[in-house]
Amino acid sequence: MSETTTLKISYIFPNGDKYEGECSRSSDGVVIRKGSGTQTSASGITYTGEWDNDKMNGRGTLTHPSGAIYSGLFRDNMYHDKGTYRFPDGTKYTGNFHNNRLEGEGEFTDSQGLVWTGMFHNKAALGLKLKVNM
Repeated sequence: MSETTTLKISYIFPNGDKYEGECSRSSDGVVIRKGSGTQTSASGITYTGEWDNDKMNGRGTLTHPSGAIYSGLFRDNMYHDKGTYRFPDGTKYTGNFHNNRLEGEGEFTDSQGLVWTGMFHNKAALGLKLKVNM
């Protein structure tokens, strides 16, 4: 079993993306993102969180220049499992994701602050119920 060394780096990719955080060296000597770090794309998208196998894997937050923010779990660079997506208009979805899509049980808070619960599948949400707080 080989030992892996955690490195802290600041790196600017040829496309202008910037990564600051932890890395390790693979068995063939390639440096890959692993651990915690922040990557900012040239277009202004920022991811801060956990990395594994050179991809967003684990808990993190992805912020878009539009104001949209996803905070939750990632698997292989995609929203996966539990998370919250805040849309630029102030609405938000909290619940399950699968491969970047709303999938399963969740809550959607509309622009009036009303919370709708139910099962979500991609862009469809049949049979949502208004959650009433008493």
